[in-house]
Amino acid sequence: MIHPPDEPTRLGAGGDNAIAWAIGVTADEWTLLILRYALTDGLTRFHQWQELLPISTAVLTARLRRICEVGIFDMVPYADKPLRHEYRLTPRGMSLWPMMATICAWEGGWAHGQAEPVPVMVHHRCGRAFDPLMACSTCGETVEPREVTGEFGPSGSWPRSAPNTTLRRRSSGSSTLGPGFFPHTRVLVGNRWSAAMMGAAYLGAHRFSEFQRRLGAPATVIADRLRRFQAIGVLRTVDGENRPDRSEYRLTDKGRAFFPVVMTAIEWGQRWFIAPEGPAVIFRHRGSEHPFSVLLRCSECGGVLAGREISVVPRAAVQPRHGAIPS
Repeated sequence: MIHPPDEPTRLGAGGDNAIAWAIGVTADEWTLLILRYALTDGLTRFHQWQELLPISTAVLTARLRRICEVGIFDMVPYADKPLRHEYRLTPRGMSLWPMMATICAWEGGWAHGQAEPVPVMVHHRCGRAFDPLMACSTCGETVEPREVTGEFGPSGSWPRSAPNTTLRRRSSGSSTLGPGFFPHTRVLVGNRWSAAMMGAAYLGAHRFSEFQRRLGAPATVIADRLRRFQAIGVLRTVDGENRPDRSEYRLTDKGRAFFPVVMTAIEWGQRWFIAPEGPAVIFRHRGSEHPFSVLLRCSECGGVLAGREISVVPRAAVQPRHGAIPS
């Protein structure tokens, strides 16, 4: 296996870095939904995903093959049917739970008006429905997105952070997916260019030309993504500071609230895809002298969250609580 599931993948010098691999692996709408049901519902068999998702056999086969190739799933023969296989999460795959938990919370809190509400997460330790709060693993303090700064590290640059053509795939044509399938998350990170543009926005890109120059994407792609981001309310336009005749694109509260999803995805990439030069991006807790990495805490009891201590249940099965994720 090119990407061993129990240890990091060692990347070549000067090539795609951890950010590019994180985007290339996870920023695909079908992959996100396959992983959702593997992580939250324990799905392992082909027919289970096919029953839940409006996905063709060919697309599902291709996505499962790709997920196995990058070490997230391990193919294991059925005990009773050795010629058939199920797909079990590896340690690399199970460590994606922080990204999935933050997606569930963000969709529940910000993607309003869904016909099929996002399920609720319950923390086993306190027995309550909760939101994951982003905290600093160094000092333990809960932080807001504005309190985190980031800059490129030794293997970081825009060309190395945007997935190359071997990692990008065309749209899978899932525009007919129903509203319960993470609709707003799919707009933001459901394909490679969208995910890269969100990263650029968090690292300070505000103008059309800045997005295009940093990512090297076609102008039509940049324009389309900016329209989509504005339509769901994660970006807004303002007059340019030095050129009032040119609009700038600024993150809204909803856009900033998506930061934990991006942060956990980048950290997953930097844990499992190691460049010889060093990390792709370095984060710091603003106003302090220490580095920042994500620690997720339970909004109800304050305890540190672990994937094995979280259950996902239908929203209707949970009693309303103070500060609950709105329907």
